[in-house]
Amino acid sequence: MHFRPLLGCLMALSLSLVPVAAFAQDVTMTGSPLPDQPYTLIHPKAMTVIGEPGGPVTINHPGAPLQCVLTVVAVEDTAWTADAALAALDDAAVSQGWAETFPGFALSNKSTTAYQNNTALLYEGTSTDSPQGVPLTVVHTETVDAGNGYSLDCFFATEMAEQVRPLVDFIIANFSTRQDAQPVTTLQ
Repeated sequence: MHFRPLLGCLMALSLSLVPVAAFAQDVTMTGSPLPDQPYTLIHPKAMTVIGEPGGPVTINHPGAPLQCVLTVVAVEDTAWTADAALAALDDAAVSQGWAETFPGFALSNKSTTAYQNNTALLYEGTSTDSPQGVPLTVVHTETVDAGNGYSLDCFFATEMAEQVRPLVDFIIANFSTRQDAQPVTTLQ
């Protein structure tokens, strides 16, 4: 299972530069109202949420060049595991897929990571250009749980990686495929 990147929502990506201290904030929880597509997306309260039940959910940070897109789709491969997906990951195909929108995209890291309640495939890479005119970093995670495939993609200006990456790590670590999750890590 590999989700193609959802790219249409990137137009709202803010590319302003903000001091590191501006990123520390309260958090909020955005959850699915659909019992057959449960999730809890925990993110900084300042992030705006765009989306509707059953469709992609996009969160944008107004003071940081950060956008994350959550997609939930029904899957038939309920035996999918993050470890097997990592072993089967085709680096060239992944790079080529992202490079269609982000020229010069190259993978820089691939592993598994922990969501709150299960393990996800994680890969990341950077581009040399983007529709926004700056190099972007993409952090992609995916997992399968209870017949659903969950894909969480975060995009940010590569030049801001040091400041923005802690927010991305927070969002990923706190993501849950359950509707009743609570934060498990804190945002500094």
